[in-house]
Amino acid sequence: MIIDLRRYEVRHARINEFLDLWEAMALPVQLRFLQRFRGMYVVDAGVVNTVVHMWEYDSLAERERRRAEMEASEPWKAYRSRLSELDALIRLESTILRPAALMDRLPKA
Repeated sequence: MIIDLRRYEVRHARINEFLDLWEAMALPVQLRFLQRFRGMYVVDAGVVNTVVHMWEYDSLAERERRRAEMEASEPWKAYRSRLSELDALIRLESTILRPAALMDRLPKA
């Protein structure tokens, strides 16, 4: 199992527009193709105007396959076009996390 931790630094005046657009256009497509959404957060302390979300995959290969399918879809292309028009993003960072060995020994929540 891996987690794709994605950070989007957004222009201050555009964060609400970014979130509204993501919810309306990106989330339905991502849920269809990526499926295992593990959360979305807005940073309050640190680099503010940053949105963080996480997706779970069985492997890097699964992540690559699912993301390629999503990128090829027309609804995702429409979202990307609209996002570009919004000119809201400053930076995108994707970090791949793998569980520490102790995670297998902890009780399941």
